Amino acid sequence: MLSESIFKVQNQFFKGHGLGNDYLVFEEGEDFHVDKRAIIKICDRKRGIGSDGIVLLAGRSGPPYQLRMFNPDGSEFERSGNGLRILGSYLMKEGLVAHDPFEISVGGDLITMEIISNDSKGNYDIKVDMGTARVGNDAVDFDSSVLDEKGRLQVNDYGSFELNLVSMGNPHCVVFLDEWEPDLLNKIAPILCEHKAFKSGTNVQLAHCLRKDAIEALIWERGVGITSASGTSACAVAAAAVNSGRVCPGHILVEMEGGSLQVSVDDEYRVVLRGPVQELYDGRLTDGFVSLLE
Repeated sequence: MLSESIFKVQNQFFKGHGLGNDYLVFEEGEDFHVDKRAIIKICDRKRGIGSDGIVLLAGRSGPPYQLRMFNPDGSEFERSGNGLRILGSYLMKEGLVAHDPFEISVGGDLITMEIISNDSKGNYDIKVDMGTARVGNDAVDFDSSVLDEKGRLQVNDYGSFELNLVSMGNPHCVVFLDEWEPDLLNKIAPILCEHKAFKSGTNVQLAHCLRKDAIEALIWERGVGITSASGTSACAVAAAAVNSGRVCPGHILVEMEGGSLQVSVDDEYRVVLRGPVQELYDGRLTDGFVSLLE
């Protein structure tokens, strides 16, 4: 979590989205201070710029490029697959990387990324080596004593559910449904996200296998709520599907509200994420708005 940490940034920002999941990129600098309250104001969609989060680039002396990531509620989190790819597009736009693989550092982990292609319209195809997924109760620091004798969790009056728990550097709870019930997300995801059994909270996904190599999913992100897409969530869904025997290791298409991401999962649960990014705009906060942040 962000707690009371304060840092300073340059008064320029970049905005991009991956399948409708949008992030702002700021660089460390000396223009103004940012704390939890400022992040909430900046990410507000009616009274700020609006975004699903902020990626802070801690200087240009990479690779590896040092990052921090923040939710719109001001909490700091471990990583975002879409946020990483958006940061990758920014690094290329700024001339800091080319088409060769490069490393970034976030949450204490080194991650390799590669810009597969880009065009003059600001479209990017970016691949991220997300590392090895960890599965099971211990992966996300989950208290399994809340499960019933069948290993399922009763969620109010909505039923009991098998929880497929995955860590992609951040915690995920994947619930597979035999019959697709998208309305269930609004009912159970807020409960699961903040359930006492998850000591650090969790992201939640409803998932349904379409084919042996395709899964549809709905996303509820910790600190955000419903999002149209999520890179780490797509990875968690794919890893959970492999772990539960629903799909075989290999290339898996994860279809979300905002579009599809390609996730590769091997026998050792090594995960590679590939998908699009669209540049939106560069900007600068007005002096008046900055004065409200400090």
